[in-house]
Formats: sequence, C-alpha cells, structure tokens
Amino acid sequence: MKHALLKITGKKRQVLISSCMYIGQMVVGFTVGWSGSVLPKLQDSDQSPLSELLSEAQLSLVASLAYLGCIPGPYLVGWLSNIKGRKPCLFFGGVLVAIAYIILATSRNLAMLLCGRILSGFGIGVIGVTNLVYIGEIASTNIRGILLTVMGIFHTSGAILLYTAGHFLSYSGTNYVGVALCVAFTLATLLVPESPIFHILKGKDDAVIKSLHELGRSEDIDKLLAAKKEFRDSTATKDWIELFSLRGNKKALLIVVTINVFQHCSGVMVVVFFAGKIFDMAGSEIESNISMLIIAAFQLTGSVISPFLVERSGRKVLIIVSSCICSLAMFLLGLYFYLNQIGSTVIDGIKWFPLVILILFFIGYDFGLGIIPNALIGEMFTTNVRSIGSAVALSASWFAGFLITTIFGSVLESIGHIAFWIFALTCLGAVFFTIFFVVETKGKSLLEIQDILSK
Repeated sequence: MKHALLKITGKKRQVLISSCMYIGQMVVGFTVGWSGSVLPKLQDSDQSPLSELLSEAQLSLVASLAYLGCIPGPYLVGWLSNIKGRKPCLFFGGVLVAIAYIILATSRNLAMLLCGRILSGFGIGVIGVTNLVYIGEIASTNIRGILLTVMGIFHTSGAILLYTAGHFLSYSGTNYVGVALCVAFTLATLLVPESPIFHILKGKDDAVIKSLHELGRSEDIDKLLAAKKEFRDSTATKDWIELFSLRGNKKALLIVVTINVFQHCSGVMVVVFFAGKIFDMAGSEIESNISMLIIAAFQLTGSVISPFLVERSGRKVLIIVSSCICSLAMFLLGLYFYLNQIGSTVIDGIKWFPLVILILFFIGYDFGLGIIPNALIGEMFTTNVRSIGSAVALSASWFAGFLITTIFGSVLESIGHIAFWIFALTCLGAVFFTIFFVVETKGKSLLEIQDILSK
C-alpha cells in the first residue's frame, strides 16, 4: 500500500491520505458514543465486570470524564506538532487510545474505568485536533471543505460500529473492538507523509516543494515559501501572544470557540450519554442500544449530505439550517416530556415519538452543526497559531460538554422537559450567531480567509 501511495499524485493522493485520517475519526466517534452503549451494560449485574453496580453519580462521572481528559490533549499537540511534526502526534494519539481501551476491557473496579475513560479522552483530544490541522494543511482550496466535512461521516460510522458491537458483544468484547480500531489507525499513520507546513517550520524548502508537487498543489509553492519567514520565526511564546493580539486570530478565536460551545450545548452529547434514561422516561419499548443504532444509521444520512453541499451552499447556510432543525427537534422532545409529566393521554399512542424526533435531530445535527464548526477550526487562524488556536477552541467546547453531561442526569430529574427547551434555545442562539458573526470560507484559501478576518 505504501508503494501505491507513493505513485498516486494530486487530489487523489489527498483523498487517500485523508482516508487514513478518517480511521482516527472513527476512533473519536467510537469513544464519544461509548457511554450510550456501554453504560447500560454496567447497570446490568449479568454483564457488568464490576463486583458492585455503580450509582447514578458514578455513572455520570464515567460518562463525562472522557470530556475532561480531552482538554489537555490539544495543548500538548499544539506544542509537540511544531517540534516533532503532525505525523508523530497522530501515531501517539492512536497508541494512547489503544492503551485506554485495553484498560477498559480489563477493568474490574471503578478506578480502572475512570483511568481508561480519562486516558481515552486524552487520546481523542490529540487525534481530533491533529486531524483537523493536518487535513486543513494538506488539502487544496476547492476540496478542503469536502475533506474536512467527510470526517463527520466517519465519526458517525465509529458510533455505528460501537452500537453494533455493543448489541452483539459483551462489555469486554465491545472494548476490544475499540482496541482493534485504534491499532488500525495507528498503523495507517505510518503510511502518510508529513505536512508541508511542518517542513516550512523546519526550513526544509526542498521537502516543501516536493510535498506540494505530490499533493497536486504546485500553484501554492510560491505563496507558502514567500510566507516562510513568518512560519520560521514562530515560538511558543510568540504564538500565544499573536493568538490574542492579532485582529484576525482574535476574531477567528471568537467565532470557533463560540460556535463549538453552541455545538456541545445543543444537547447532542446528553442524548448520546443518557439515551437509555431518556428512552426509559419516554416509556419506549425499544431497547436503548437498538434505538441508538437506528439513530446512528440516520445520522449517517446527515453526515453524507454535508460534503455534497459544503462547497456549493457554503458553511453558514448549513449551520443555520441545521441549527433550526435541532432547535425544533429539542422543542418537540421537551413538549413530549411535558405532556408525559402532566399525564396527558395524547402520548399513549405515540411512544415511538421520541425516537422519531431524535432521528430528526441527528440528521439535522450531522449535516451542519455537528460538522461545520470543526471544519472552521481547520480553516481559520494564521499558520503558526493554528494548532494552539484549535486547542483553545476544542478544549472550551469539551469543557462545556463535560459540565453539561456531568449535571444533566440530576437536571433532567429536577426540571424535566425544561432541560430540552433550554437546548432548543441554545440551538436558536447558534442560528443568530452564525448569521451575524461567522465568516463564510467557501472557495477561499487559508491566506484569503486571514485577510477577511483581519479587516
């Protein structure tokens, strides 16, 4: 395969390289969805590997701790990727998550579970940010949006693999599937080349020219070499200063942090983490694992739509339409629980309604709000601060996700349907923020995007 990869040039090479990265995105999707499939097993005395069943508070901690683990990963990458390269960081992330799943598969107590979850979060934090930066740096302008949004398809595919494994396999078996997926990604990272931007940072002009020729980006050689002094003068201290001092970077940071926080505050992760609880409260007779597998299959529909539209309709339109659908879905889900709370007989014949609403939610989420904010991270910021800017944006959104998933269980019991209406308002907030603040990046080079942000 390596020799075949060397013979392929141009955009086909970009697609093949990105395909290796997409395995890593499957690892991220598998890990993010882990709680939705595995927590029910931990609540079942016949399937749990633990001697005692966990309390609700402990289950919430196990579910949300991966988010906390995600936060330091991007900062490590922001420093290490400019010293050792993007490729070693990808390999390192794959190894970390593989070790985490081995720990989870062999867990016999709560401490091992927590250790495995926080390590898996750390690993996907490394993979997630490096994937975005790496694909954003190797891709041609006219297909960059497509390559970045296709990541959503494989994120969803990772979730589908999880729910399928969770339905047919034991607790340990499900985690060993995660180990196998991580090993596949780690081996795939050995086949990809280093980013041309890293070669610039190291002053390897010949390697830059060769890399861009192989990627079919010969027209970008002069532009990148002309900017090489800016890249090479980069230092960790200077990069942090420029992130918060340059107008373009400050504007980019505001946009990507805010829209990514909106993404995680849309209610998506609480639905994934607490699927069983939600379906139980709704009175659904369908097993939660099957329900989530059905939802994940429809998620794939939304993920597939986005790459076809992102370079036609643009990023802003997709986020706006997607957020409107998510807001409507969360409002209707809250309405269902309100009617259930007051004992309305209307819901007696529509126990299937929450499943249909969540299918609508995830289709809408996955063609816009769930994908485009991450794509924007890979497109904004000056080159020397792209890694740390991405780290700040992702860690802010992951911290928001950690807080929401940690408190959601008790919040749902306290205010019930109102929780979903809050998510509906959050999605509506994403609509207005996108209209007034998000910059359209369709068809623009990374340098052109910076020019727009700097005005």
